[in-house]
Amino acid sequence: MFGDTVLPASTLIQLHGVAWDQPADLSSRAVQEKLSPVAIRAFFRLTAHWNLRDEDARALLGGVSNGSFYQLKRSTTRPSDAKILDQDKLTRVSLLVGIFKALNILYGTKLADAWVQLANSNPVFGGQTPLACMLKGGVPSMLRVRQLLDARRGGL
Repeated sequence: MFGDTVLPASTLIQLHGVAWDQPADLSSRAVQEKLSPVAIRAFFRLTAHWNLRDEDARALLGGVSNGSFYQLKRSTTRPSDAKILDQDKLTRVSLLVGIFKALNILYGTKLADAWVQLANSNPVFGGQTPLACMLKGGVPSMLRVRQLLDARRGGL
């Protein structure tokens, strides 16, 4: 039956050179170089979907300067200008992409794109929008939002 195929334990599944059997070592320069171009493109696509101001996008990346931010933005259209994201920025982008994915699974496109900027009565947000919560709380708040949405996806 479909989906019943069992792979031998020795089979290692890889996607773009990153193994699935263990988390990527985001502290490795080689992994950072491999993941950065895709992460940068994904980040700017989700900021466009969420209609984020550049100031908010910079803060979500960890408070990068204007110059660094616009260099990253340019690198999406000029591969020769490729920039390498550090472990912190790759982690942030990973959390945001997970939030984006969960929202698009849970809701229609219009609501999924607007959700981060809508008022939310969930106590997790303390009366703020999810975006304001993530901007103030950084990585721990992004993780909390991701966990909330993943729990909702799981039916909790």
